[in-house]
This record gives sequence, C-alpha cells and structure tokens, in this order.
Amino acid sequence: MLRLLVSDGFCMTATSLSSAPGMRRRAFTVVLAIELWERFGYYGMQAVLTLFMVVHLRMGDAAANLMMGAFGALTYITPLVGGVIGDRVLGARRTVVMGALLLTCGYAVLAAALQSHILLLVAMALISTGNGLFKPNAGNLVRRIYKNDDAALDAAFTLYYMSVNVGSTVSMLLTPWLQIHYGAPSAFAACAIGLGVGLLYYVLRSNWLDATTPASEKQPVPLRRFGLVGAGLVLMTVFNAWILGSDTLARLCVTAAGAILAAIWVALYVRAPKAERPGLRLTYMLCLQGTIYLVFYQQMMTSLTLFALRGVSGDYRIGGVTLFHMSAGQFQVLNSLWIMALSPALAFLYNRMGQQQKQTSHARKMILGYAMVALGFGVWWAAAAHADGLVSPWVMVVGYGFLSLGELLTIGLGLAVVACYSPARLSGFMMGALYLLWGIAMYVGSLVANQAALSPEAIAGGGGASLYAGLFRTLCEIAAALVVLLLCLEPLTRRWDREHATVIGG
Repeated sequence: MLRLLVSDGFCMTATSLSSAPGMRRRAFTVVLAIELWERFGYYGMQAVLTLFMVVHLRMGDAAANLMMGAFGALTYITPLVGGVIGDRVLGARRTVVMGALLLTCGYAVLAAALQSHILLLVAMALISTGNGLFKPNAGNLVRRIYKNDDAALDAAFTLYYMSVNVGSTVSMLLTPWLQIHYGAPSAFAACAIGLGVGLLYYVLRSNWLDATTPASEKQPVPLRRFGLVGAGLVLMTVFNAWILGSDTLARLCVTAAGAILAAIWVALYVRAPKAERPGLRLTYMLCLQGTIYLVFYQQMMTSLTLFALRGVSGDYRIGGVTLFHMSAGQFQVLNSLWIMALSPALAFLYNRMGQQQKQTSHARKMILGYAMVALGFGVWWAAAAHADGLVSPWVMVVGYGFLSLGELLTIGLGLAVVACYSPARLSGFMMGALYLLWGIAMYVGSLVANQAALSPEAIAGGGGASLYAGLFRTLCEIAAALVVLLLCLEPLTRRWDREHATVIGG
C-alpha cells in the first residue's frame, strides 16, 4: 500500500501549538477524515477499474494493462506539480480542496462511462490530476500541525497511515461487491459519494486548521492567479487524457522521463563535491534496486486481478466448509491486510536488532525482500501450472503475504534511503526523482503483465489459471535473478556505505 508525501514550509511556532494540544487534535481529525475518504475512493476505484475495462467495456487485456500502466505512472508523477502549486501558488489547504473536487468528479464521470471510451479517458485524467493536487498537500497539513514535535508527529503519521489502510480496506471489499450486485456505475458512484462526504466535513471544519495555517496562506488569492491555475489544470487534464489514450505517446513520455532523469543524475554527480559522491552513489543504486519492486506491485492491478477473475475460486473452505467468498477485485485487499499485520512486527524486529547492535543494511533488506517476491510468484506459478480447474483462494493469501513482505523490505525503504544517504541540499529533488522512478516502474510492470494478455479466443477456449503460469514463472525468475545480482553487488554497497560513513563522521 503506497502513499505520497512531500515536505512543506511552515511559519508558525511550535510553542503556540504545543500550548493547545486540543487544537492540534481537532486540526488533525479534519485532515485524517478527508485522507481516509480519499483513500476509500481511490482504492475502491482501483479495485474494480481493470475489471470494468475488460468485462464491461470489452477492452482487450493488452490495452487495459497498458492503460493501467500509464495511469499508475501519472499517479506518481503529477504530485510533483501539485506540491509546487501547494507550496508556491495557492497554499496547501486550497490545493487539497481542488484535488478532492477533481477526484470526486473523476469517480462520478467513471460512473457514467459504461458505454464510452472517451468518458473513461476523461475520468482517469481527472483522477490523475486530482491525485497530484491532493496527495502531497494532505501530508503537508499533518506536518504543519505537529511541526517541531517529533514524537507527536510520529504518532500522528502512524494514525495517518492507518487511516489510509482502513479506508482502502473497506472500499476494496465494498466496491467489487457493488460492481457484481448492482453494476459498475454504483461502485464508482460510491467512491464519489464517499469522498464527497469527506470533502464536506473538511469544508465545514476547515476553521479548525486556521491556527496551523501560515499567515501568508491566509491572504486572499487574486482571481487572476486562480484563473491561471485553472487553465493549467485543464491543459494538464487534457494532456493526461491524451497520454492515457495513446500507447505510443505514453511509452515515449515514460522513455523521455527516464532519459532526462538519468542525465540529471549524471550531471549532479559530476558537479557534486567529492565528499557527497559516496552518498549519491548509494542513493542512486538503492533507489533503483527498490524501484524495481513496482514492476511486481503493478501485477496486483493487472495480471493478478485477471488471474483471480479467470482462474481462482472465490470460496474460502476449510474441511469442506465454506467460510466466506471473495470476488476477483476483492483479492487486492489482501495486500493492505498483510501490510497492516506485518508492519508492527517488522518495526518491533528493527527496534530489537537496533538495541542489540545487529542492524541490517538497506541492501540486505532488499535482498531478502526480492527473495520474498520470488517466493510469492513461485507460489502462483506452481498453482497455475498444476491447476485442475479453479485454484484455491488460499493460494492468493499466501502469495500476497510474501509479496507484501517484499514490499516492506524494498519499496518501503525508498524514502528512508533518500533521507539517509542523499545530500541534504538535494533531498527534495531526490524525493521527486524517486516518485518519478516509481511511475516509470509502474508502466514497465504493465508491459510485463502483457506477457499474459489473453486474446478473446483464448478466453473463450477456457484454460483459466494455466494461461498465467508462464508470466508468473517469468516474474519468479526475474525476482530470483535480482537476488543473485544484489548479492553480487552487496560488497560494493558495503564499501560505499563505509566511505559515506567516513565522510559523515569526518
């Protein structure tokens, strides 16, 4: 379960807030509520979107996978623009409202897109633009409330992260059920209504945020500035729709973004003082290593959802007794449930190892993470290859467990790597670069998923689970090869880590 946070400026003193803890709690509940409902809408939409395209709009697997890849890339790239608008143009509070409005409109348009490919593109473009405005600035509001109070900030972000998982868990169970029983429009409408409720509460209680709002942000914004931002957002939405509707353009943009980022990284390294270079090398290497996980993560929205649709039984049984049923879209909730279960255990383990002076490096955690990914896809590969009819849903539980643990050990360390190794003067840029890398990897993940893109003839001919065995084998082998490669690179990573520690210590 991934989320985006970008830092923000703040001009209020910590003393004024620390003297009024009740004021901070009230302000935090406002942000917490809209974040919970925003995640309810986003992950509820995500749970049914692939199925909506394939089942209701009759799109081919390949087209749906590529569109989901472009959508994932835009989801991680647009917050870079939203952060700038919140920081320098409109302020975080206004930008959050604009983002929530665009997201609500996007879900509503999806509800009307049952027979229209054009409306689908417009809806997804609105959602990607709205996400870019909302995500970085919602996180900024929490940082403002608990500025200069690290202990309270850690506790607040723990609750904040749990709200993300609570909202997503409920919606990923609810919207697929609505899609099956009442049609896809009702599922997307629920996403729009849920976020609308959160937005209404935010607006009604927005005065609770006044004490944490910088004086500069309380000043009226000229209508001309609003007009320019509005025009820019319209252009951005149109451009996003254009990218989503053209596989060639999407691939070109992703390739260009990767090439530009590589050139900037090289230029930064060449111009960096000698003392900063070991940290930059480690940042580059570990960010790339962690980002590769997104190729596997993207399978949840693409190949794994289609595998669940065509080859997995939804009936959970023990000893011949059916306990409960899950539909294809609901299986994605397993990732969120495993993340919530495993995160406290890992945090406890890290703390215990730290107390015993047995800390494990980021590089070794990533090696273990990709071993878990290999095991997860190995489970799915074995189940698909030996399937005689529908695969047991318990296979999905086990596979998602390994994949989620791999997430915490790889991509979950991304922000920590930047904070630990990148020069302080470049930390903001490197955070943005990391999100850009994640977006690129999401698109690559969809290209990989197309190895199991089925033709209408193959779907009609049956075969179910076995048709996905080849893809899962490939993904298992890639993850295993990454483990070997990272083991070979680990001595080099250790040496760079020592060089970085020497520079910092000196």
